[in-house]
Amino acid sequence: MDLPPEEFALIRDLIYARTGLMFEDKKRLFLAPRVSRRVRAARCSGPRDYYHLLRYSDPDGREFQELVDEVTTNETYFFRDYPQLEFFANEVLPRVADAKRAARDHSLNVWSACCSTGDEPYTLAIILAACLDDFSRWDVKLVGTDIDTKVLATARAAVYGERNVKDVDPSYLGRYFVPTRGGYRVADPIRRMVAFERVNLVDDDRMSRQRGFDFIFCRNALIYFDDASRKRVLASFHDALRPGGFVFLGHSESVGRISRAFEPVQFGPGGVAYRKPGGHRLAAAPT
Repeated sequence: MDLPPEEFALIRDLIYARTGLMFEDKKRLFLAPRVSRRVRAARCSGPRDYYHLLRYSDPDGREFQELVDEVTTNETYFFRDYPQLEFFANEVLPRVADAKRAARDHSLNVWSACCSTGDEPYTLAIILAACLDDFSRWDVKLVGTDIDTKVLATARAAVYGERNVKDVDPSYLGRYFVPTRGGYRVADPIRRMVAFERVNLVDDDRMSRQRGFDFIFCRNALIYFDDASRKRVLASFHDALRPGGFVFLGHSESVGRISRAFEPVQFGPGGVAYRKPGGHRLAAAPT
């Protein structure tokens, strides 16, 4: 089924208004088969009829959610972008943990936004468990959020194929995973560390309830937003962070030209994280 330019624009603009996801004109061929599947499933006569269903006859948003699940991209695996995770584990986490210990604060709150099938938040849980020598003393809360309900179901099941765990160190694979039919299941102590929720990053009411985080990871997601939506999401991240907290984005994403509310922290050639000013004084600033 074809998706004519006019109908593409109507559906594209509706997706943007509700989610902040922007599909440029060159993405029409990407969107067409996904919309076609939903047109058939919803028994509509064509794309325009489907648009009217979404716009006027979907009061609970159930069909719109089905469309969102179709069009979101979910490329992920454990320990993806290892240099950044290494910087987090070896440089940022120890300094933040030391500052918190000095303040007699043993809480750590971590948010993996756009977490897809859960590989990233479980990776972060493994890093915390492995790298904090006094891990048992800490009150750790990790939350993984996504707009796609299907990937969240996969994340909660916590069962992954060989491809997802290809970059996991063998010692971690043996310690934090359980072999199962067709792959590996995340071990229960790690799985219980992470809660999963559906969150739309441009839902201002929902985002206003995300508070008190020390670290936010939102990697390779803002590339699907335009500048207006990026600015909106970054403002929400700023409010969600504790003073001194860090945002980690994907290697091709940047805060600099969108927001001046964060301090850039360099790690290696071309790598950067973003810190909210204030908070505990770190023992030594990462360089």
